[in-house]
Amino acid sequence: MTRPRFHLAFPVRDLAEARAFYGGLLGCPEGRSSADWIDFDFFGHQIVAHLAPDEVGHRSTSAVDGEDVPVRHFGAILTLPDWQAMVGKLEAAKVKFIIEPQIRFEGEPGEQATMFFLDPSGNAIEFKAFADDAMVFAR
Repeated sequence: MTRPRFHLAFPVRDLAEARAFYGGLLGCPEGRSSADWIDFDFFGHQIVAHLAPDEVGHRSTSAVDGEDVPVRHFGAILTLPDWQAMVGKLEAAKVKFIIEPQIRFEGEPGEQATMFFLDPSGNAIEFKAFADDAMVFAR
């Protein structure tokens, strides 16, 4: 059975910045677009960057395993090799991490590699990976 695709619309301050970041740096193929929005293929899911400069940025955090995690964030669960490659790509591009690449919940159910960073509009993004995919929803 194939899984449904997820759709997320989010605000950006500048479409050219979004195109360079999501399409260029993260490697997300571009879909349809207009003067006010751009569709991207975000690891098989559809995200839409909408021009809405007054709504950008993250404001609140929540404590998770000793880190202040942005409450409003999105991301992808990658394979561990793809996650490690993404760390290298982001480091090479000198992207500033708001939560450095690390292992969270080490030795517990749900152990995961994780990192957080901001897009140019201040939207928080998390990429994570699990050594065992069965741990994604582990309790």
